Amino acid sequence: MVEYARERGVRVMVEFDMPGHASSWCKGYPEVCPSPTCKGPLNVASNMTFELITSLLNEMTGGQTSTPGKPSGLFPETMIHLGGDEVNTACWGEVPAIKDWLERHNFTGDDGYSFFVKKAADIALAQGRRPVQWVEVFDHFGSALDKRTVVHVWKDKSTLTAVVKAGYNALINNSPGGNSWYLDHLTVTWDELYGNEPCSDITDPKQCALVLGGQGEMWGETVDASDIQSTVWPRLAAIGERLWSPRAKIGDTNAAHARMESFRCLLNKRGVAAAPVNNANARSAPPGPGSCLQQ
Repeated sequence: MVEYARERGVRVMVEFDMPGHASSWCKGYPEVCPSPTCKGPLNVASNMTFELITSLLNEMTGGQTSTPGKPSGLFPETMIHLGGDEVNTACWGEVPAIKDWLERHNFTGDDGYSFFVKKAADIALAQGRRPVQWVEVFDHFGSALDKRTVVHVWKDKSTLTAVVKAGYNALINNSPGGNSWYLDHLTVTWDELYGNEPCSDITDPKQCALVLGGQGEMWGETVDASDIQSTVWPRLAAIGERLWSPRAKIGDTNAAHARMESFRCLLNKRGVAAAPVNNANARSAPPGPGSCLQQ
């Protein structure tokens, strides 16, 4: 996959979400999870947790064997996503060994979360990778967060404004609101996605320049091989044109409409099951017979 992408000029950034959203780790490594009945977040009190993370990231990055300026490993991209979002630390207080560890360090559960995400980021940095972490990490650390961290903003744009004002690089796929770049929001139409200007609330051009880009997210709860192409396409093309085009060229949604319809036809000709452009709901059937330009 990485080589296929490289040949087409695409860089692949892998994400290992931690310490939350990680209950699958318990299948292979139950020792890094709090208990059989409490499988998330990962065990902050165990050295084995961080030994596993170090080993895993080393395989992905090439670790200390990586040549400076020439990243290696399974994922040679210079950034690696470490997640850090939606962590419920209540479970740690229910496991005696973790509760004792927190008390010995005079930590609350929230302090334990901060300890974890910082240590994970330090591991990535030691292996020559810039960590990307969800905005909750910035919410906790603020300007004390390592400046090499890229903050991935999924909340509203006021959060993005605070991130770049503090001097951090950012990625955006803000979820709240009608113009979300979350593609699993099936009622968000292509023109709403197209109209989502990342820097609309940022007045300083230098701060806008800190926004590295964005993502159209397709979460997997309601999609599989039968409908992923018609769910993602052609709406993802609207996000792509917004992110990859000069601002002076993309202000007119009406002008983009014809390009979207033409691109949808091109995708169909190439065997991609892109849905009709003008659907009110993603992946809906065409409204009637006709060419792809009329649907």
